[in-house]
Amino acid sequence: MKYLNTVKVNLIANYFGQGWVSFMSLAFVPLYIRYLGIEAYGIIGLFAVLQAWLSIIDIGMTPTLNREMARFTAGAHSPQSIRDLLRNLEFICFGLAGVTALAVWGASGYIANSWVKNKLLANETVANAFAIFAIVFALRFCESIYRSSLFGLQRQVWFNAVNAALATIRHGGAACLLIWFSPTLNTFFIWQATISLTTVFVLSLKVYSILPQSQHAAKFSKEALVGIWKFASGMLSITVLTLLLTQVDKLLLVRLLTLETFGYYTLAATVAGILTMIISPIEQSIYPRMVELSTLKDKTGLVALYHQSAQLITVLMIPPVMLLGFFAQGIVFMWSGDVHLAIHTAPIISILVLGTFLNGLMHMPYLLQLAHGWTGLTVKINFIAVLILVPALFWVVPRFGAVGAAWVWVILNLGYILIGIQLMHCKLIPNEKWRWYIADLGLPIAASVGIILMASLFRPNECESRFQWLIFLILTGGITLTFSSLFANHLRNKILNMMQLFRIISKLRI
Repeated sequence: MKYLNTVKVNLIANYFGQGWVSFMSLAFVPLYIRYLGIEAYGIIGLFAVLQAWLSIIDIGMTPTLNREMARFTAGAHSPQSIRDLLRNLEFICFGLAGVTALAVWGASGYIANSWVKNKLLANETVANAFAIFAIVFALRFCESIYRSSLFGLQRQVWFNAVNAALATIRHGGAACLLIWFSPTLNTFFIWQATISLTTVFVLSLKVYSILPQSQHAAKFSKEALVGIWKFASGMLSITVLTLLLTQVDKLLLVRLLTLETFGYYTLAATVAGILTMIISPIEQSIYPRMVELSTLKDKTGLVALYHQSAQLITVLMIPPVMLLGFFAQGIVFMWSGDVHLAIHTAPIISILVLGTFLNGLMHMPYLLQLAHGWTGLTVKINFIAVLILVPALFWVVPRFGAVGAAWVWVILNLGYILIGIQLMHCKLIPNEKWRWYIADLGLPIAASVGIILMASLFRPNECESRFQWLIFLILTGGITLTFSSLFANHLRNKILNMMQLFRIISKLRI
């Protein structure tokens, strides 16, 4: 019961905290585009792409530290060993961050002059922005060590409160500076660096205040790394292959398309990324508990948690997937008030959101593998997918541009659903495959499709009334969420139990 309460509290905290962070990151996008221009927003999008690619130097440290901190809470580490491990990874992290920052700073001129196809921005402006980005990257990379530690220690309530406050300052402060001080890329990135430095300091203090004191001072030693190298190397392989699968399209697009067109693709990817923001709080809450159950060899509890979490992910993703898939143009218009922006981004959003949805459905099976320390399957599947994906993109992108790249993303993730899930269940939980397909995915999705098809008959006219679109989306999303929840047996039972509890309480009051 204690663990279940912890998971529930962490889940609620993650949704409130990360929901606010997501709101902050999306709310100011129209302002960024207005004061910096679509080309400058394309640079910000390229910054996010490079940030993802540079995570290769993480070499599996952050997911490994998350897992080991969770194992520490289950008694698998002593205070001395966990502090030694953290100190080892700090040495490696700070060293790699410094070296990589220097490399990015040195390459900033090449990126500006030879990679980016800018028309309105001067090459010098772009080069200066990437030089400052090098500092931002180094600081954000260091943030990840302490963030993963806090999640592994299940101190997610505190983290989300602090992270929400810092996100407000990060995005709100950037908008204020652009509006009233200096609407330049340099101003934007300098502010990002300032907030990231503050974040590193605050998070590191909290992690060390939580860990119990050890007999000896934490030190760097090879022995502390011996026990984690196999899992960390597997996670490194997964990271590299995942980046190839999820980011190579953006690298090709920024090279082959104009910066303006890439800016539209970046915006579409940002909107589709809302789904990832929905999944992330669940993962962060569930994964430490999965690791504990796996460590304790409680298969019954692990299977129950797996199905409950899979249904929760499906049900919570369905409303935005259906709304963005069917009504993307209206949503972008309602959000930005910009008809031109809505027309250019809507077709890409509708496709990207489908691929991201399919990818999100695989997250819980993936976490189950990691909880067992099994990285081999994901490495092999991703390796085969890369061999297919990269040549496909080289052929598709020059011919079909951003829309073609989005469809490749859909086909890739459909392959995971049809093939990868078979192999995972055969080894870990062989009797649960069809329950996952039918109860966790099929029934909630089928119910929501019916609702959205009926709702499409009453949709407002495109790009006419932002208020009408807002009301329509709220009602349609709410009804879709309700019906998909009722067709998910785990969630339906919890809802019915809560309703029964409310009836009992009301009778007692009478």
